[in-house]
Amino acid sequence: MSEYQNENDARRDILEVGRRLYALGFVAANDGNISVRVGENAVWATPTNVSKGFMTEDMLVKLDLNGNVLDGDLAPSSEIKMHLAVYRRNDALRAVVHAHPPTATAFAVAGKPLPKSLLAETELLLGEIPVAPFAPIGSRELADGVAAYCAEYNGVLMARHGICAWGVGAIDALWRAERIEFAAKVALQLKMLGWEI
Repeated sequence: MSEYQNENDARRDILEVGRRLYALGFVAANDGNISVRVGENAVWATPTNVSKGFMTEDMLVKLDLNGNVLDGDLAPSSEIKMHLAVYRRNDALRAVVHAHPPTATAFAVAGKPLPKSLLAETELLLGEIPVAPFAPIGSRELADGVAAYCAEYNGVLMARHGICAWGVGAIDALWRAERIEFAAKVALQLKMLGWEI
């Protein structure tokens, strides 16, 4: 089990990942959410209704694993239940990123998992990315449905929604999100070339 990141570095990484998600076009407007677990019962997370590209540190929210706010003036994302469910399900994970990268989200809307064997790097570093069943945004069903995959997979497509990736830190989770989108782009282009995927 990896150690917890110190709180200052965790908050800094959340802001950096937010800027990168926004710059990559993985989130629009105030979509998406990011969290980092910094202790046995402590998580820093993004607030609701704030663009991930323009967050400041004072906007972040600290919660316990039951969703109680410990620090911060803004409300946490409505998706925080999903993040907390992932941490409760897999104690080794330290960060969760949820975003809507366009190509991977198209696969999620179509209910099609990403093939794991298209690229050597994808197979080695990412593995299979399945589709979690649809559930309403912010619901306990969505949280439990996504968390069910976090022990065996590096990320998941969320039916009719987007993607969720996790890792040992926020940058690690971001890289997995980037790999998911890259694999989806390659798969789509192969399909346009007539390959069966």
